Amino acid sequence: MKRILLMAAIVLANVMTMSGAKKTVVERIEPTDWYVGMKNPQVQLMVYGQGIRDVASVTTDYPGVRIDSLVRLDSPNYLLIYMNVKDAQPGEITLTFKGGKVKGSKGEKVIYQLKAREMSGDKRMGFTNADVLYMLMPDRFAQGANHPAQIKGMRHYVEDRTKPSLRHGGDLNGIREHLDYFKELGVTALWLTPVLENDSPDQENGFSTYHGYATTNYYQVDPRFGTNDDYRRLCDEAHAKGLKVVMDMIFNHSGFEHPWTKDMPTKDWLNVPEWLNEEQSGRDPMTGLTANSDGSEPAKSAYLQTSYKLTPVVDPYASKIDMKETVEGWFVPSMPDLNQHNPHLMRYLIQNSIWWIETVGIDGIRMDTYPYAYADAMAQWMKELDEEYPNFNTVGETWVTEPAYTAAWQKDSKLATQNTYLKTVMDFSFFDKLNQAKHEETDAWWNGLNRLYNSFVYDYLYPNPSSVMAFIENHDTDRFLGNGKDTLALKQALALLLTVNRIPQLYYGTEVLMNGTKEVTDGNVRKDFPGGFPGDTHNCFTKEGRTKAEQAMFTWASRLLHWRQNNDVITKGSQTQFIPYKGVYVIARQYKGKTALTILNGTSKPATMEVARYAEVIGTTTKAKNILTGHNYDLSKDLQLKPRQSLVLEF
Repeated sequence: MKRILLMAAIVLANVMTMSGAKKTVVERIEPTDWYVGMKNPQVQLMVYGQGIRDVASVTTDYPGVRIDSLVRLDSPNYLLIYMNVKDAQPGEITLTFKGGKVKGSKGEKVIYQLKAREMSGDKRMGFTNADVLYMLMPDRFAQGANHPAQIKGMRHYVEDRTKPSLRHGGDLNGIREHLDYFKELGVTALWLTPVLENDSPDQENGFSTYHGYATTNYYQVDPRFGTNDDYRRLCDEAHAKGLKVVMDMIFNHSGFEHPWTKDMPTKDWLNVPEWLNEEQSGRDPMTGLTANSDGSEPAKSAYLQTSYKLTPVVDPYASKIDMKETVEGWFVPSMPDLNQHNPHLMRYLIQNSIWWIETVGIDGIRMDTYPYAYADAMAQWMKELDEEYPNFNTVGETWVTEPAYTAAWQKDSKLATQNTYLKTVMDFSFFDKLNQAKHEETDAWWNGLNRLYNSFVYDYLYPNPSSVMAFIENHDTDRFLGNGKDTLALKQALALLLTVNRIPQLYYGTEVLMNGTKEVTDGNVRKDFPGGFPGDTHNCFTKEGRTKAEQAMFTWASRLLHWRQNNDVITKGSQTQFIPYKGVYVIARQYKGKTALTILNGTSKPATMEVARYAEVIGTTTKAKNILTGHNYDLSKDLQLKPRQSLVLEF
């Protein structure tokens, strides 16, 4: 019934009037519906329609609802209604628009639904370091039953699995149909790359927005992935199996085909939009891409490209031009840069995040390109979200490999000039150091696993190290395995990732040895999960379908993941690390008399772990179990380690 009401509300807000079949001025309203009982009782309604700005009045007689103000923007085709619902009960409001292009004395009447919340905000529980996030791309993971061959009304696209940068046809139902796979593996939360509508046409050079980072409708799931109803069903069934769902969002930019690009609500809705009005900008007006065949910038265009350098936003000596290029430059020409300093736009974005929490029940947010947006506006968003949902969690992508940088972005950091209120940041230092170390021998000073030791040293900079997200790869990097299958290095990486004081994030398919690099195209690190699509002869969702090597890796990873679940030693325990000694790196986690030791031989030769050196964490214990094999080890004598061997011992 809830899902039926959800779809009914969307239909009502898109827009059903009480004036019969005559032509209406109101085309749609966002949010499509709203909730009573929020701490902030005011809601912004963005009304779309030709000439809608010039209506004389908007009224309602619904009990407990008050129209606070109407904001008439630069474009005549938008109107903002700020409405207070503090004393309202759930139900259907009638909004009456009069004057301007609305004809007739009775005006145009639009039904808008106010809903009851399913739970109070404090009961929304986000992801924590007790979770392991599994990141996947919906287009590349699995295709569910009854996937449409082609969606009418969408801009030109094809689904062609032979082309790494075109759409492949994965969808939300495909993910839902494989929820038991995630349970078998042992992860506890699913991070899906963006699922909202990306109605951008395929480009002639073979690229598309299959990745989801070019939003064209903030209130609708991309129809190729499914419906809002499908998204809700995925969340509901995931929750029933003990899995959380994290939604990927982007406040920095939208997609070029969003209505805001061709018809900006205000002159400052986008950053540096001047080039859009150039008669000879040297860019394709349909895509924003340069017309130069070599991809070079048109000489006379006012277009501002971001530098992709994020340090200016924390640099005390930053120049104005460097800061402007970072936060106001466009990520790419086909992704318009949003101006979060426009208060109406920021209110729209804040409400959108709240709407998805309430409507589909997501358990967390991953915010893309976090430092590219204005820091003060993002802090406003985080503070408001934290007040409404104190136990919710958001992780921000802060792609700089120095711990001091990422630490400054975490909530309550003493390094920052203002509080970001962002609870979780991404540990790009861990990722960077680990991917260097895997190619090196661990020596007596800086190389190999010393890099990881020296990264963790700076945890004193973080207000809360246990709320830092660590990873070994993601959709924007080479896969950890590159183009190879080095399982020894992979096991060391995962053993470390899943036992240190962090929130771990995995990338889909690594558990079955998926590999690839970005040297040709990003699509090669975003390959289809084997067995997820009709006609696949190789099926990694089942033990029978995996190769011997894939099954061995899956079993190893699954054993470690299940051991980690509900393990207080890992989620609550202290952490002690030892400087790598004779090539061996040891980290101890301890809690209430229990100990877990992660032991890594960081060399390609046999090594010895001299037990006496670690007496402070081993104590008088003489026996320990390797949780990965079940074998017992005698801690009364030194341990002999094979090349690149990984041990996780508990006692």
